Amino acid sequence: MKALKYILSLTLVFFIGCAEDDNDLSFVDKIEAPTNVSALFKISQDNSGLVSITPNSDGAVMYNITFGDGTEGSESVKQGESLDHSYLEGTYSVNVEAVGLNGLKTTISKELVVSFRAPENLEITTQIDASNPFIVNVSAIADYAASFLVFFDTSNPAEEGTPMQVGETVSFEYAGVGDYTLKVVALSGGSETTELTEVITVSSPVEMPIDFEVFDSSKFIGFGGASAEVVDNPDTDGNASAKVGKIVKGAPEIWAGDVIITSAPIDFSSKNIIKLDVWSPRPGGKLTFKIENLDDANINIEKEVTLQGNSAWEEVLIDFSDIDLSQTYQKLVWFFDFGIVGDGSTDWTFYVDNIDLQSADPFNDGLLANGDFESGADSWIVGTDDNAPVAVVTDSGNTYYSTNVTAAGNPWDVNMSQKVNIIQDETYTLVFDAWSDTNRSIISGIGLSGPPWSSTTESVNITPTKTTYSLTLVATGYGAPDARVIFDMGAEVGMVNIDNVSLFLGDGPFDDGILTNGDFEAGSEPWIVGTDDNALVSVVTDSGNTYYSADVATAGNPWDVNMSQKVEITQGLTYTLTFDAWSDTNRAIVSGIGLSGPPWSSATESVSITPTRTTYTLTLEAADFGAADARVIFDMGAEIGQVNIDNVSLTSN
Repeated sequence: MKALKYILSLTLVFFIGCAEDDNDLSFVDKIEAPTNVSALFKISQDNSGLVSITPNSDGAVMYNITFGDGTEGSESVKQGESLDHSYLEGTYSVNVEAVGLNGLKTTISKELVVSFRAPENLEITTQIDASNPFIVNVSAIADYAASFLVFFDTSNPAEEGTPMQVGETVSFEYAGVGDYTLKVVALSGGSETTELTEVITVSSPVEMPIDFEVFDSSKFIGFGGASAEVVDNPDTDGNASAKVGKIVKGAPEIWAGDVIITSAPIDFSSKNIIKLDVWSPRPGGKLTFKIENLDDANINIEKEVTLQGNSAWEEVLIDFSDIDLSQTYQKLVWFFDFGIVGDGSTDWTFYVDNIDLQSADPFNDGLLANGDFESGADSWIVGTDDNAPVAVVTDSGNTYYSTNVTAAGNPWDVNMSQKVNIIQDETYTLVFDAWSDTNRSIISGIGLSGPPWSSTTESVNITPTKTTYSLTLVATGYGAPDARVIFDMGAEVGMVNIDNVSLFLGDGPFDDGILTNGDFEAGSEPWIVGTDDNALVSVVTDSGNTYYSADVATAGNPWDVNMSQKVEITQGLTYTLTFDAWSDTNRAIVSGIGLSGPPWSSATESVSITPTRTTYTLTLEAADFGAADARVIFDMGAEIGQVNIDNVSLTSN
């Protein structure tokens, strides 16, 4: 360590000598002691106790580290460099002395926990930043954890985890609105880790949906002689809101107008349809709806909709999919055209409510209706009583089913169902989101809505984390036009929330063409290794998505590592093979179609894959081969590296 001190001294002399040429050394006196002193601990996950210590600060040129384990003296390290030191299991107080250019020092003490057991009781704390709704701040605690890795979007296979120290908070800014699955991995000095995921919802900061029960009525402004105010709802049949917006035209105009200025520009990047509920005692009329730039009224898009009227709430959808996303829009402006004065109508009033954004691509609920509950409780009932609608709630613009079970009893004591046609002996896929305020189970499935009450159900364990569940169900021996989807929740106490329910005939919504289980959501079957029908491939499930994964450790023949599915190939036809693939490196795989026996004729291509998940499309001609038991081929053994494959589809042209 003496050599390091001498080098530092020489550096100081040289620096000061240069400064003396300018005859001004006053800047040295102005240098303050280092600030923001910290240290990053990185513990090897191999039970060795080896810890890499990287100090940092504002204003230090070197650091003196006292390890806190009884080692005599201290060791020094330059700014930007690290020290390695081996510890036994235990808790240590590591001292970091930061030394500035002028010799002023700042010392901190930081706790280091070295444990070889897997972390326990991992808890994540996430918070949307108050200054920016797209930034999330994350911290975590866990027993025996030495540090953490944070993955902010598990759908990105190329993301490298962000290191986070115990007691530290890390932040990340998302590119747009949506739901993101965040994962925190707790690390100790041992080889085993503990991880936990949480869904982060990033939403636009504007006041959407506009609910007049909580909306600032001072921002609801009439113009052109029209009045605008927040009043009691004149008709709760079709809209349960207690308060709504009321617009009355001003004489002698035949139209009434209103403007709402939102708190921030509306984000149309993922949702571009504006929805609102309208009620009027008048027959018909027209609504002109305009979105407008806050500072320049010439930047606007205007749409016209014909209303039904006649004293009933109606949902109006205005499509702004042609919007110019390079502009910002912060004003909602609308005009109600009352027609010609003297048409016999005596009421010049319109009511509006529930102004919101929705996607142009509606939720795919398959065989069901209103699977996302955005139409309230429609089609969802308690038990088999068509006149007993379930209870739903709306939170941050999203509507879903919610119930709180306070006393445990029979599973069917608390129930939600939807009647749907079920065909005997067919296979169905039931997909839904569910979460609770505790760890508990529910029963989900399909079955009859009357005697003999035949059903196919599964027990599903739900947690406080909103999770997507997928069940494969066979209607063995039963079927009926008025069968039902079943959710029985009465056997355990705790909240149950359910959303985005879909029922599909077969193995799910993914179109795998002439293949089966192309998205692997039903597991491995019928994907096999080589041509052995009894050798199913390995799949993994990450954040609710299942896909094929293999790690090639040794390069050999391409077919040494293989995935296939037998399928009928007709000679002379051209086929399109589509799949997603990614790796942990840049490497190639062989993909195509071919025979599953001699003479092994095939049509394949070499495909270069990368760490970025990418969709590949191959056009393949079965020019000189065909068979009922031909196959789709993925050969991966020629190069080392991980291969992940998902969403495989084969169609004939």
